[in-house]
Amino acid sequence: MSEVTPILAAIAGGLFPALAWLWFWSREDSHPEPKRLIALAFIAGMLTVMIVIPMQKFVAGFILTQTALYTAWSVIEEVMKYAAVRAAVLWRHEDDEPIDPIIYMIAVALGFAALENTLFLMSPLSGSTPLETIMTGNLRFVGATLLHVVSSAAVGLALAFSFYKSHRVHAWYVLGGVILASALHSGFNFLILNSPETQLFRTFAYVWVGVIAVLAAVEYAKRIHTRRRK
Repeated sequence: MSEVTPILAAIAGGLFPALAWLWFWSREDSHPEPKRLIALAFIAGMLTVMIVIPMQKFVAGFILTQTALYTAWSVIEEVMKYAAVRAAVLWRHEDDEPIDPIIYMIAVALGFAALENTLFLMSPLSGSTPLETIMTGNLRFVGATLLHVVSSAAVGLALAFSFYKSHRVHAWYVLGGVILASALHSGFNFLILNSPETQLFRTFAYVWVGVIAVLAAVEYAKRIHTRRRK
């Protein structure tokens, strides 16, 4: 029983905060998406972790500097999260208004963060005592989880703002969104790597600023007039 308890605690620590954020962001949609599709996007995000990990291990053998490595890992994660939501839900007829891809991108991001945080809490890096593990979980809840939300929301917003545009313009918006998401992700990793421990909370504060910016952009996306897609 003692061996199972830490595993269950890690699963709870990774899953429940992500589900709480999923509930919060889902309420931003005045015409809520089907719960089965939200769940599908969330699960797709979790499965993406299992694809990303071997990809990241593979590229690690070719990159020499830590900064370049974390940048490459960020690009892989953002591209694969977008690929996951594209494969799972964006082709469905339920994706019928600009805010929808934002919600689905955030759902995928939270699924990704849920499994990633669970695996991290299971690792020796999470802490040798329950208090250290709780502190680690809180930091990742505030930092890493919200970082995934902000970066994936950047792609979702690109999808929203190009929702009624031509396929060519839409593709350029998506490319810009993925580049921005990768830049945000790698920038956060760079700050974490180069900031002293006393300034980590300032780094996490930047993520909260990003959350506020996303909330403001989502409000703008809600006001995009509904019309037939090109």
